Amino acid sequence: MANVFKYRSRCVTDTDLIFIKRLIHENPTASRRRLSALLCEAWNWVQPNGTLCDMVCRSLMLGMHREGLIELPPVRQVNPNPLANRAKPRPVTVDTTQIDGLLKSIQPLKFVQVRRTKAEPIFNGLMQQYHYLGYTQPVGEHLKYLVYALDRPIAALAWSSAPRHLGPRDRFIGWSAQKRRQNIRFIAYNTRFLIMPWVHVPHLASHILGYMARSLGADWQQLYGHPVYFLETFIDPGRFKGTCYRAANWTLLGRTTALW
Repeated sequence: MANVFKYRSRCVTDTDLIFIKRLIHENPTASRRRLSALLCEAWNWVQPNGTLCDMVCRSLMLGMHREGLIELPPVRQVNPNPLANRAKPRPVTVDTTQIDGLLKSIQPLKFVQVRRTKAEPIFNGLMQQYHYLGYTQPVGEHLKYLVYALDRPIAALAWSSAPRHLGPRDRFIGWSAQKRRQNIRFIAYNTRFLIMPWVHVPHLASHILGYMARSLGADWQQLYGHPVYFLETFIDPGRFKGTCYRAANWTLLGRTTALW
């Protein structure tokens, strides 16, 4: 069977093309969204947590439509892009009294995964107020954490799906292109790490990173149906030395081109 189209890692054969055309013909009243769902169900094309790969399938079918391989029905509804005009998170009010002292003086720490909870706006607002990059809405799989001590938020971390192509990382792991496509979901990318500016506790940052390395995989498994085995991040060498990551036993893999 010859491949007639490829989108990401999905190859469409001539037999697949015949099936897709028949699917469209047998469902004349179906929308593009519905056709995508039907194709996912027919192919058993699902994410690890059982959710249909609807968005990827829809993009695949749109690409085939633009190439003239299939004829999709007209667009019925254009949904607004929720990210296009997203309002910045509102400021939040928290106790900013300075915290000094040894790590043991503020323990135990409480780590709370806040994505899809009532506390998520607190995370967003703190990131917007106090992180030098501000808040950016993650895409794809992601988790958000607030770290509490003395009943107050003292730190916040965000983790998301890893970038697809990173030379130093891929060489370190020893991935081929095929293995990278299969296993990229097992890496989480630390997109934000914030220690609140009124917190001055030695070794706190590396302690938090160590805890996250031990616990993140189970939380990812619970929400997305698969664990993560590697963590990665990027350091702006013009601003930071990455000391807390080194102290938490992270390995420096090399330099990359800027992501922003």
